[in-house]
Amino acid sequence: MNILNEASPLPHDMRPLARIMATANQQQPVAPGEVWLVGAGPGDVELLTLKALRIIQLADVVVFDRLVSEDVMALVPPHTLQIDVGKSTRRHTMAQDEINQLLVSLAQSGHKVARIKGGDPFVFGRGGEELLHCQQHNVACHIVPGITAAMGCAAANGIPLTHRHVAHSVRFVAGHSAQGEPEPDWSALTATRQTLVFYMGIANCGRISKRLITHGLDPATKVAVISRGTQPDQRVIVGQLSQLKQMVVMHQIEAPALLIVGDVVNLYQQPNNYDIANLA
Repeated sequence: MNILNEASPLPHDMRPLARIMATANQQQPVAPGEVWLVGAGPGDVELLTLKALRIIQLADVVVFDRLVSEDVMALVPPHTLQIDVGKSTRRHTMAQDEINQLLVSLAQSGHKVARIKGGDPFVFGRGGEELLHCQQHNVACHIVPGITAAMGCAAANGIPLTHRHVAHSVRFVAGHSAQGEPEPDWSALTATRQTLVFYMGIANCGRISKRLITHGLDPATKVAVISRGTQPDQRVIVGQLSQLKQMVVMHQIEAPALLIVGDVVNLYQQPNNYDIANLA
């Protein structure tokens, strides 16, 4: 249902929502020739923001990543052009430079462009690169933040990323480095009273655990592996850092998945109706 379509009758309880979004569109309309970088959240469609929903329903072209859930994509009106530019380790539908130019070309052709990304566009979403490319070509580009995977997946499982008595800081870390990029500062990552969240780290999980242990992190440190977090088919495996690779292999965990390392994992709460394993 397109709640912004004035031609279709709305249930009475949805009219306030429609009014909020209509007012927002008067104040900041989705205009031809502009790009919106939209964070779709970690997967649960209820975690989508109202602003993201408005942009998705008003755009005439949607350029989307593979991490955008099917439930979110179901909100895209059927008449909207949908372009899949999803990337994975072994499959790149389109290179990043090509995606950047695609957004500019679509906008310059007069389209209302929604670039939908899983999580938040500015947290390992390469949104900064797309924003810069648009700016360099004088294309207006707007940002709609989303709930990033770290926050969504942790919250869905009762894991506080910070806690007054356990962790005073949290670090988001890329689990793989592009060729030529420097290694993470592993010594800094092993500081006490902090939480580590590794994005895109499943393929390198064995190396990650070895590096952290080599640089001083206790092998018994708790770690949670969360696959397809916040979604109905979410899987969670909890164990010790020294067991990380064993956990991933034994349970055949594949990307997309998130690694949370730190004492906060001891506060993990098992949700209902999820596939849970525990190697503690």
